[in-house]
Amino acid sequence: MTAVETGVAGGVSFALTPEQRELRALAREFAEKEIRPKAAEYDEHQTHPADLVEKAHELGLMNVHLPEDVGGPGLPGFEGMLIGEELSRGCSGIAVSIVANTLGAAPVMIAGSDEQKKEWLPPLLDAPVLCSFALSEPDAGSDAARIKTVAERRGDEYVLNGSKMFITNAGHAAWSVVFASTDRSKGHKGLSAFVVPMDAEGVSIEKHLDKMGQRATDTSAFALNDVVVPAANRLGEEGDGFKIAMQTLDFTRPGTAAGAVGVAQAAYELSVEYAKQRVTFDVPIAMHQGVNFLIADMATEIEAARLLTWQAAWMLDSGYGRKATLYSSFAKRFSADTAMKVTTDAVQVFGGYGYIKEYPVEKLMRDAKLFQ
Repeated sequence: MTAVETGVAGGVSFALTPEQRELRALAREFAEKEIRPKAAEYDEHQTHPADLVEKAHELGLMNVHLPEDVGGPGLPGFEGMLIGEELSRGCSGIAVSIVANTLGAAPVMIAGSDEQKKEWLPPLLDAPVLCSFALSEPDAGSDAARIKTVAERRGDEYVLNGSKMFITNAGHAAWSVVFASTDRSKGHKGLSAFVVPMDAEGVSIEKHLDKMGQRATDTSAFALNDVVVPAANRLGEEGDGFKIAMQTLDFTRPGTAAGAVGVAQAAYELSVEYAKQRVTFDVPIAMHQGVNFLIADMATEIEAARLLTWQAAWMLDSGYGRKATLYSSFAKRFSADTAMKVTTDAVQVFGGYGYIKEYPVEKLMRDAKLFQ
C-alpha cells in the first residue's frame, strides 16, 4: 500500500474503500496475467488487442461510467482512474484501447437525450463494441475554431464532409462522435456534435498511424465524404459542440493522468528490481548513491503525481466545476512530465541494456512521451 491509501489525519482520509480496493486488485491482476505477457509483441507489431478488449469487457473493466438507467455500472470517475492506472502499469497502449470508450461515450452521456442514450450506450455493455471521439483534424487540435469538417443541414438530415486525425480506436469503432461546424462564421461557437456510424457510406479510414509509442492502440485518420446522418444523431443543439467537447475532456483528464502514473510506476518497479540484481564493483548497483538517488526521486515524484491525480478525480466527482478542471489540468501536466522523467531515468538505471528492446524500459519511455 502507498501512503496515499493509508493515511488518515485531521478528518481527511486518503483510504480506499473495500470496494475500490477490490476493483483495483481486479485490474492489477488482469494487467499482470493478461496484458504484460503480450505487451512487447503487440507493441512490436502494432496489434489491435481485440482479445484483451473482449476479456476486459467480460470482467467489467470497460464502460464503468455508463449510467445505471441504461444498464451500466454508473461508477464515478475516481474508480475509472484506479482501473486506468493499473491497466497502464501493464501496457498503456493496450490500456488505452480498453478505456478509450470512456472518451467516445462521454459526449452521449453528457449531452444525449434519453432516446440517444438508449440507442447508443447499451450495445457497449452487451458486447465489446468500441466507439471513438473525433475532434482533432490535420490542421486543428486544441484550436477548435480551426475545425474544417462541416455539417450541412438538409431537411431532417445532415451531410458531413471533412477529415479527422489522431482518432483512438477509429479503425475498430462501431461509431464515433464527430465534431463539425454547422456555422463557420461563428468559429468554435458554431461547432456541433454528431454520432456517426463508422460503417456509414462515405466514411473511410485513410491510414493507421505508425506511432513511436503506445503502438498497441489503433490511432487513425479518417475521412467523411458526403456522409449523411439523421438530425436525430446530433447531440444537443447546433452550436453546443465546443461545450460538449470541453466537458468531455474535463471528465477524462484524470484518467489520462492516471495512465501516466501507471507507466511511471511500472518503470520504477522494474528499476528497483534491476538495481538489486545488477552487480558492479562487488555490490548491487542499488547500493551506489547515484542510482539510489535516482530511484528515491522516482518514488517521491510518482507518489506526488498519484496524489494530485486522486485529488483531481475526487474534485470532479464532487462537483467542483471550474476548480476541478484546473486541478485536472495540474494532474495531467505533472503526471505526464513525471512519467517521462521516471522512464528516462529507468533507462539510465538499466544502462546499455535499457536501450535494447529485449528489456522493457525503452518501451515505457516511448509510451510515456504520448502523455506529454
